[in-house]
Amino acid sequence: MAVKTPLKWVGSKARLMPQLLPHLPKGKRLVEPFAGSCAVMMNTDYEEYLIADVNPDLIHLYQYIQMDKEQFIQDARRFFELSNEEVAYYKLRASFNIEPEWQWRAAMFLYLNRHCYGGICRYNQRGHFNVPYGCYKKPYFPEVEIRAFAEKAKRATFICASFEETLQLVRPGDVVYCDPPYIPVNPTANFTQYHTDGFTQDDQLRLASLLHQLSADISVVASNSDTHEAHNLYSHFTRHTLTAPRSIGAAKGSDSSVGELLAVSGENAHV
Repeated sequence: MAVKTPLKWVGSKARLMPQLLPHLPKGKRLVEPFAGSCAVMMNTDYEEYLIADVNPDLIHLYQYIQMDKEQFIQDARRFFELSNEEVAYYKLRASFNIEPEWQWRAAMFLYLNRHCYGGICRYNQRGHFNVPYGCYKKPYFPEVEIRAFAEKAKRATFICASFEETLQLVRPGDVVYCDPPYIPVNPTANFTQYHTDGFTQDDQLRLASLLHQLSADISVVASNSDTHEAHNLYSHFTRHTLTAPRSIGAAKGSDSSVGELLAVSGENAHV
């Protein structure tokens, strides 16, 4: 059973780990330019981790837990104990969007993540978190997961950086795993506003190109949607299709799984 993470996360790899693990090669350090919920870090056993993301709220939360888990738990619990009312959620969301102090924002971010709809992380063009209230009966406070994360984080370095900046830090013996915002399978699925700047088609092209260059000397694994465009971008890699559970946008009673592309370097590419 996969180790759970402090955050709820759309696209989390927690339930996909049994399929993903056989394709992650051995190495001293795992480099992840797209941190997400850190499910891959929590379910692997590398000596070191370099975890990066362009979202400062996400990285600050991880850094705060790493720095002082007890204080983080105390600060975050205060918000969970305030109220689970819709009015309280929107009031705290408004406060979060103007809060300048990174540690308070980190604690608020956990509250928003656990109380918002579907664990979605989304910002508007002003950089304001804008996910609506989730209306959950009793949102879970993940103290056990926070403590487990803090223990694993002793091996990790967390940085707020773009994928280009992060990949420049790769060194011999590293393994790179990339789980970027996915190429949309259809126009209505184009959700890339995980960060104010979004993730464009040009970003997808640059990422695939950089990973292809790196794969000459470094073990590289990348996830994306199971689309013709993604297969074309990663045509130099061995490509596998994994079956991923889907929790957002699936109708009740419908097939709630979707195919994902996993591109792996160092093998003969599929024809």
